[in-house]
Amino acid sequence: MPFFRKTIAVAALSLSLALTGCAAIPTPAGTQTQTPRLEEDVLITRDGMRLPLRRWNAQGPPRAIVLALHGMSDYSNAFDGPARQWAEAGITTLAIDQRGFGRGPNPGLWAGGDAMRADLADFVGAAKAQDPAVPVFALGESMGGAVVLSAMRDPPPVAGIILVAPAVWARRDMPLSYRVALFFAAHLTPGLILSNSAASHVVTIVPSDNGAMLRALGRDPLFQKQTRADALYGLVNLMDEARAAPAMLAAPPPILLLTGRKDQVIPQDATRAVIAALGSRADVRHYDQGYHMLLRDLEGPAVNKDVSDWILARVGEQPGGTQPNQH
Repeated sequence: MPFFRKTIAVAALSLSLALTGCAAIPTPAGTQTQTPRLEEDVLITRDGMRLPLRRWNAQGPPRAIVLALHGMSDYSNAFDGPARQWAEAGITTLAIDQRGFGRGPNPGLWAGGDAMRADLADFVGAAKAQDPAVPVFALGESMGGAVVLSAMRDPPPVAGIILVAPAVWARRDMPLSYRVALFFAAHLTPGLILSNSAASHVVTIVPSDNGAMLRALGRDPLFQKQTRADALYGLVNLMDEARAAPAMLAAPPPILLLTGRKDQVIPQDATRAVIAALGSRADVRHYDQGYHMLLRDLEGPAVNKDVSDWILARVGEQPGGTQPNQH
């Protein structure tokens, strides 16, 4: 996710060099009708897709379960650090590689917002079926935040949602040149590969102040270093849906929204507009030293504690597992 803003700029520069008739590749979907379920290391969706699953179990009986969706280019490993911290607070975390990412099916191909929201609903249903007595929370980071937020138009039965630097940079917020370049790149050269490394020569975006973490991502073969033009177009469609979602929310579950004042990936004006549209329905936390990758920034441990404290408050417990004071 930290690189999509760069790759839109690359699309604008590359279009004149790339009118080569690349064909869009539709993302294959499963055809089986399944009851969604969790296995040890996979979520099986309603259409039979097998999405890789990682699990970080709570220390002791779980007080809550977090279902986590990663950002663009990333995969479930994004939550390894935060989930270990939440486990110490008694929270189990499950994270999937979404379609097209990590070890998920059809890497590099865009599945579409409808499929991603259906996978979230399946994720919630399967987790609740496996542990019906434990409250379930949906957490989305960046692109994952756009999936979770846009899914709230028809919300899955969760105890709360956590939006971490949600991707809400809709077309209405983009320069006209970006919108035009992206449209033609996606429709004339959908298979055009936009290199994140090339993008760094056009626009300098700092996604986090955690240099060691960013270098590790650069060495990680499962972190995508290239993006297809039609996948980027699909992401912008998803951000449009997320941007519009607050106006359609009637009675959403409790919402925690986290944003960094140094976020260079999602423009501040877009985030502020969504916060204003959510109004009192969202508990908003601003981090003065926070970048886009809030959970993995250098101050990530403090952000992660805020998340676990908020979850425990929703399930009627104080941090440390005690019941709240009734006086």
